[in-house]
Amino acid sequence: MNATILLKKQKKLLIEDYAKRNNTKAFIQSLTTIVPYFVLFYLAIESLKTSYWLAAGITLILTLFIIRVFVMLHDCGHNCLYINPRENKIAGFIFGVLCGVPQYVWSKHHDYHHSTNGNWEKYRGPLAVLSVDQYAELTEKGKKSYANQRKLRLAPMAGFLYFIFNPRFTWMKGSIQFSIFFIKQKLSNFSKPISEINAEFETGYWNTWQEYRHMTANNVVLLSGWILAASYFGVIEFFSIYIVALSLAGAIGIVLFTVQHNFEESYAASSDNWDYFTATLDGTSFLQLPKFLNWFTADIAYHHIHHLSARIPNYNLVKCHEQYKHLFDSVKRIKLSEIPNAFQYILWDNHTHSIISIAQYNERYKISENSKTAMQEEVKMEHKPST
Repeated sequence: MNATILLKKQKKLLIEDYAKRNNTKAFIQSLTTIVPYFVLFYLAIESLKTSYWLAAGITLILTLFIIRVFVMLHDCGHNCLYINPRENKIAGFIFGVLCGVPQYVWSKHHDYHHSTNGNWEKYRGPLAVLSVDQYAELTEKGKKSYANQRKLRLAPMAGFLYFIFNPRFTWMKGSIQFSIFFIKQKLSNFSKPISEINAEFETGYWNTWQEYRHMTANNVVLLSGWILAASYFGVIEFFSIYIVALSLAGAIGIVLFTVQHNFEESYAASSDNWDYFTATLDGTSFLQLPKFLNWFTADIAYHHIHHLSARIPNYNLVKCHEQYKHLFDSVKRIKLSEIPNAFQYILWDNHTHSIISIAQYNERYKISENSKTAMQEEVKMEHKPST
């Protein structure tokens, strides 16, 4: 029987078995993530007085815990860590402050990824992948720039933007934008209701006012924490650890997320022929991580299970895979050592419905591209006036 058909038939039973949340497990996971986070931050900053090497070592361990914080936030966004939405909301907000990401806003965007997984016409991943047709239209300089901006070595910069800079910048810029709009509206018509002004305001920084409230709460608490920590430890001491740790954690998170969907011949359909279950099997990888890294990433490496059903909590992913592993034989396995190679697949081949590398693009399309250029040059020469 076709693997996709078999998966469709057994999905309901699989979910009934493992989409079960446990508050005790969730609380223990929260506690063993948050407490070490604060302890390691304190030790890393204090160790700067003793040894930079010691501080670096502690910061690397702290980085792993920040990754775990982010995965906990991820589970809260899916309402699958705790039993009730209220507990997930509270825990998610805390985790969001600890890693700098407004949980509610991030989760809304992430839900879109789940609903479109494998449909690369609608969602292009964190690297904003181009189709081969779009890539072909770039100049040679543009192609080099596109490739260079997606190099693995730039991941820490992307992590800095993702965890530290963008959530603050978009909130502040959007708030200033709204303040100016509000003042102008009041000056033109002082009696105009606030609700009407709010309804008329348009921005690309949030979709709803609920998102904005969550962004504001996250930033107010986080920025207050920055001020308190900087005043206690010292500005340089605090931010030197904070920026390095969060940038590295963000980098690892982006890399892991990318290779869970960008790999050689990964399923990448258009809207017309997209299938959710095929995307689970052929468009999602199974990372082969060491056990200790699976703990720090809360088993998100079992990503095929997670994309089959986001209702399954992280603490049930391994058992679910083991019981139903016959359904997932075709899922792409990627070893830790293979991640750099998988990160090279940064183009969507919208003709073969797969993810390919630039090297593969050159093999498949460069000849025809060169032929097209040659023909264009030939036409120009034919129409060139004789002297």
